Amino acid sequence: MTFSIGQDVIDIEIKALNLLKKSIRKSQFEKAVNCLYKTSGKIIISGIGKSGHIGSKISSTLSSIGSSSIFLHPSEANHGDLGMITRKDCIILISNSGESSELLNLILFCKKINIPIISITSEEKSTLARQSSTILLIPKNVEACPLELAPTSSTTCTLVLGDALAIALLRKRKFTSKDFLKLHPGGKLGRLLLKVGDIMKTQRLIPLIKQDKNVSEAILEMTSKGQGCVGVLSKKHSSLIGIITDGDLRRFMSKNLLEKNVTEIMTKNPKTLSPDTLVNEALKLMNNQSITNCFITKKKKPIGIIHLHDIL
Repeated sequence: MTFSIGQDVIDIEIKALNLLKKSIRKSQFEKAVNCLYKTSGKIIISGIGKSGHIGSKISSTLSSIGSSSIFLHPSEANHGDLGMITRKDCIILISNSGESSELLNLILFCKKINIPIISITSEEKSTLARQSSTILLIPKNVEACPLELAPTSSTTCTLVLGDALAIALLRKRKFTSKDFLKLHPGGKLGRLLLKVGDIMKTQRLIPLIKQDKNVSEAILEMTSKGQGCVGVLSKKHSSLIGIITDGDLRRFMSKNLLEKNVTEIMTKNPKTLSPDTLVNEALKLMNNQSITNCFITKKKKPIGIIHLHDIL
């Protein structure tokens, strides 16, 4: 019984999102995105109750993609925080009914200093909608709550609409993964958006040997550096021409292996990475190629090495 109720709620919210997709007006949505794009100050978002919680999340999303944004609680605004709003800002006000009394002073102040108001509401003829320069309508009377009291589908639609604005703005600003890294230096996302040049082993930690050396010397270099491989350098220009791994040693195992020249058992033209390669791209390449080590090169000369464990 409870499981079927849960499924019904999901179905209702999907229905609400489909209605949102069909009913959203292209002209109003594009006008809202352009307004946000042209804002030289902050994007301020406000709402009371559940709308406030959703607004706070939308504000956080906007900030994370390079659009300066704050959430302004309407009650705090009524007690001095209106001073946070400047003429360079724009504001998004969220109210399902469009009649939240807590927003009244915010509306009046924004009208007074002439900053654009973007409203998210289900009531086109509400006070909020009438005072807005741009209206983004969400479907009404489709709450999953059977009592039509607890905000459910309406908050889902508002959240999705906020995401739609944020991603449209991201694309319009041509925001890149490199820009994202600057704002997310910590956590898993931050690490995956690092460049391999930031985490590679360098200088004396790189296992390297000249092409005129024999395998016994290569094994000593490989063992001392602990990378499970050694790069082979051209004698003349010190360019990377090959790699010898633990697997190569096993494949070429013979009585005279140690006396062989390194070029006899090396893998020629190994996969390399530029120091500007993002760590997540390096991880994908190493997984696809089933390799655990990769040399970082600049003009064919090795400047570092990265191991799969360094990433993980």
